[in-house]
Amino acid sequence: MSRQNLDILCGPLAGVELISSDVFDTLLIRHPRALRSRVILGEQRFARLLGQRGLSVGVEELLQARLSAERCAYRALNVGGGIGEVRLTEIIGRQLDMLGLPKKLAETRIDIELAIEKMSLFANGALAMALRQQRQAGVRVIALSDTALSVDRLTELIEHFHGPGLIDKVYSSAECGESKRSGRLFSHVLSQEKLCVSRMLHIGDDELADHDVPHSMGIKTIHIPKGRLRLYVSKADGARAEALRRLKRQLRTPNYQMPDLSDKTSFGRNVFGPIVAHFCLMIWLYARQAESQSTALAFCARGGIGIREAFERLISRLSLPLSIRRENLLVSRLIAARVALEARSPAVLDELGREFANNTFAEVAAFVGGRTYDLPPAWNQRFNAASFFGILGTDVGQDLLADVTLQNSLFTRHLDTMFETCERIILCDTGLYGSTQRLLAAGLPNRNFETIQFARCNYKGLTEEHFPSVSGLVVEDNFYNPFKVETVVLRYWHIIESLFEPSVPSARQLWASGNGKIEANCGDIAYGKIDPAAGNLLLSGVLDYIDGVDNGTEILRDAPVAWTRLKQAIINPTPRDVNILGAGYRSIDFGRPESKNILNAAENNSIARQLQSVRSHLWREAAIARDFPRLKSALLPALELAHIMRGLSTRRQR
Repeated sequence: MSRQNLDILCGPLAGVELISSDVFDTLLIRHPRALRSRVILGEQRFARLLGQRGLSVGVEELLQARLSAERCAYRALNVGGGIGEVRLTEIIGRQLDMLGLPKKLAETRIDIELAIEKMSLFANGALAMALRQQRQAGVRVIALSDTALSVDRLTELIEHFHGPGLIDKVYSSAECGESKRSGRLFSHVLSQEKLCVSRMLHIGDDELADHDVPHSMGIKTIHIPKGRLRLYVSKADGARAEALRRLKRQLRTPNYQMPDLSDKTSFGRNVFGPIVAHFCLMIWLYARQAESQSTALAFCARGGIGIREAFERLISRLSLPLSIRRENLLVSRLIAARVALEARSPAVLDELGREFANNTFAEVAAFVGGRTYDLPPAWNQRFNAASFFGILGTDVGQDLLADVTLQNSLFTRHLDTMFETCERIILCDTGLYGSTQRLLAAGLPNRNFETIQFARCNYKGLTEEHFPSVSGLVVEDNFYNPFKVETVVLRYWHIIESLFEPSVPSARQLWASGNGKIEANCGDIAYGKIDPAAGNLLLSGVLDYIDGVDNGTEILRDAPVAWTRLKQAIINPTPRDVNILGAGYRSIDFGRPESKNILNAAENNSIARQLQSVRSHLWREAAIARDFPRLKSALLPALELAHIMRGLSTRRQR
């Protein structure tokens, strides 16, 4: 605390009846020990305690569950508008639920958390002395914190260092359900204290939460920023702790050796099983935080149907509580594009321009409208997205617009039937860019859409303005990173799509049945109506794994080994891997009937021509392994290096 601010607090404060002090890094100062370091220490202690009670859970599994619970909770909170607050009791409770540990251990784990906090803090004696002087002068003093701790636990910490009598009342964002950063916690305090805003003075270290927000409300503030050296030392401590953790994880001997994977079912069970189960745990964590509002999970056709099957089986198998409404939604990029098209959103022009660069206006009209139109010769010109709104406005574009409007009215009826009373609609899909999210949000701004998906990646090179509402629960990266094993799916994304998609067509046309129910060309996709694993041996293996798992500890132990095996299969595939993971023909979609083979047929061309053709394959590593069996030991590492250099170059330019 600067001398100048001490002088302000040590003298009379004209018109001030209430002083509120932030707690962490203000009333209590942290030693330069990072949050990651403190959490790791806590899980180490918790693991030892569990071992003493005959419960075998490793530090890494405890840490993974804790970090996942925190990350998903804060992400869901922020995407949902910051309404409410994340509570430590909820984070710990979800951690225990995931790992199959008794709920009664929650308070024990929080006791450990408090013990480590007491080791990591020390009293701000100068501030405490100034506050005591103000209390003696008749000014009321309270503590105010954005924290996951309850009021009782926060009070325990304050009194541990300052003793009783310093603070008249403690307010915790976790308990009040409001935060300083939103300003609502200050409003809550003013209401509870029955105080005029001009009579309050707030002290804290965070520029946004402790100065900008209260100052904009008319509250007097004293900003006490943390020193840069302390910030640097804390970051270094966190980096050290994370590096040691990663090293230990790499050196740790796996609990089991990957069995021989001779077919799709065994590969699905042993490799995709733990990976998908972990993804489903992340969905559950996100949904648990979001369900405090009027929220629904909408599993998007088609990929969401397979995800829903795995998700429902997992939460049932592990008895994970979840009351949020869940429905399968008749939606596709085409359906979402129509919604944005009627709203004349520029977002739809980006998508159409990318998808139909080699088509004519007439062909785009047929794909978007779902039928052939009698159009003048001008519509046979090559499609230009920038001119599309203008040509739609002509008389000849009215039939197309009428069909689009009809389809949109059917879709909104379908949406209202599913989620009429829901404030938040969480779309659940495979990924990558989140086009459905972007288009629906642009076309239906009165709805609150957000998206959770397996991976998020801007492979299209378009705007990322919608990314704050799109969460890649497993991967959020624009390029493959050899140091992040999960990003290997970006090298062969089609295997993730084919894993979850059932053998039904994409939703293209909607209609109302005799009883008023909205139906589509893909058939009835409601949960339980179709078997998404029919003919999909990889997904059958995934479901076998989920049906046999006992708790999340197994999943978190199995997943790292599974990811290593998947990376090996994608970037350096054997002939058996190519046979197992070959996804065959993939639909181009967006209203088009065409499909593209993952691996084109091998050609008897020169080596130079064969090398040039590698770029035409959707799984390039498999093409190299198939067409160049003798050279693959050199070509595959070269391709790996090229991916690495591209990623480094792109990051350097940003």
